[in-house]
Amino acid sequence: MSFTLAIVGRPNVGKSTLFNRLVGKRLALVDDQPGVTRDLREGAARLADLRFTAIDTAGLEDVTDDSLQGRMRRLTERAVDMADVCLFIVDARVGITPSDLVFADILRKRAGHVILAANKAEGAAADAGVLEAYSLGLGEPIRLSAEHGEGLNDLYTHLMPLADGFAARAAEDAPEVDVTLDEDEGDMEAETPMPTAAKPLQVAVVGRPNAGKSTLINRILGEDRLLTGPEAGITRDAISLRIDWAGPESRDNPEGDVIPMRIFDTAGMRKKAKVQEKLEKLSVGDGLRAVKFAEVVVVLLDAAIPFEQQDLRIADLAEREGRAVVVAVNKWDIEEDRQGKLRDLKESFERLLPQLRGAPLVTVSAQTGRGLDRLHAAILRAYEVWNRRVTTAQLNRWLSGMLEAHPPPAPQGKRIKLRYMTQAKTRPPGFVVMCSHPDKVPESYNRYLVNGLRLDFDMPGTPIRLWMRGQNEANPYKGRKKAAPSKLRKHTDGRRRD
Repeated sequence: MSFTLAIVGRPNVGKSTLFNRLVGKRLALVDDQPGVTRDLREGAARLADLRFTAIDTAGLEDVTDDSLQGRMRRLTERAVDMADVCLFIVDARVGITPSDLVFADILRKRAGHVILAANKAEGAAADAGVLEAYSLGLGEPIRLSAEHGEGLNDLYTHLMPLADGFAARAAEDAPEVDVTLDEDEGDMEAETPMPTAAKPLQVAVVGRPNAGKSTLINRILGEDRLLTGPEAGITRDAISLRIDWAGPESRDNPEGDVIPMRIFDTAGMRKKAKVQEKLEKLSVGDGLRAVKFAEVVVVLLDAAIPFEQQDLRIADLAEREGRAVVVAVNKWDIEEDRQGKLRDLKESFERLLPQLRGAPLVTVSAQTGRGLDRLHAAILRAYEVWNRRVTTAQLNRWLSGMLEAHPPPAPQGKRIKLRYMTQAKTRPPGFVVMCSHPDKVPESYNRYLVNGLRLDFDMPGTPIRLWMRGQNEANPYKGRKKAAPSKLRKHTDGRRRD
């Protein structure tokens, strides 16, 4: 991407609608209610032949205190400082407000390049608002309709001359990516595909409202990139952030394991019965999509009230989706009896989430940063197990031992034969057992095999899929027509007669 474009303006002027139009996906939540967007959302945007990074921002409001709106404004101002170009959106149907004048003055002082656009400009009703936009002193406004896709050609015309300069800068800063591999090295394939810059490890952080998800991700990033505060339910969108997360240093690896990751911050998930507002339903749906696209899901609990019913549902959802799961207990810095609490947590974990038996359970403090090294190691460990592959020879030797130790039952007098076993997939590990009467195998015997796989092949915590499939045991000659007897018979001397 050659440059970044921050879309800024008052609440409810259509910034998120335009952002979705530029990235070609419905990434940002859109609603008639003002102030839906709170965090900064980045996306790969495309406009004709231009490729750039678009940043959707919270609506600028004329507040400077430490309220939620004040923190949102500071985050948007930070995006203005980061961006190469600012696209200032005003509402053509409402006209220029006093807030627009204040923010136009801020942009003149802080932004290097500002483009003015009058959105919702379709029809004659918006003509007066477009003319009034000239009073901001930011040049000729572009007439836009983000909802209908009108005016994007004019936006392209304004961006094109700026993009050429930024493209030259990007070419100078680009890293070397064309590397020639030795033929022998090219044939070798690692057991676990390591994340790369092109395909980073996808990690989703989920949990109940106010568990500290955004604070934890800010601590990992080392900057206040996400909006945080004491209010529950601040996060609304599933925000994805790119990071090279360095693990703990060691004597053998002084720089630590630097892993390219894309971390998703999700909205807090409450019980379904409590989710009544349309906006919260959209937020929860956005978080569920993040879980489906993730490779590792970090279920964040509050140390004061861990393993509530909603926590169990969220962890079970991640397991059913087949994702590697790490359970992290936040706010550990304010816990007094840590040894006793940790013992109780492990006991509750084993009892309440048997389907995730052995999954990593780590304690962290998002406020102080303690435990992040353990979290980093747990995520990599869960990812490695999620990609685990076992050879067919190993599986069948293992299956023979399991059958000898505990043969399958014979329901209704029908003996079940487990013939052989193979691994069909990874991510998560999936195994197929060829057997007779697959529909008669009881669920308890499936659990016996799955628990044995976890223990003997060191696959704790990861979801394991096991399928029983039957074989066609029918006589291969059954159903064929018998050949008609020959009318010619041979004499003993080899001559034939009728």
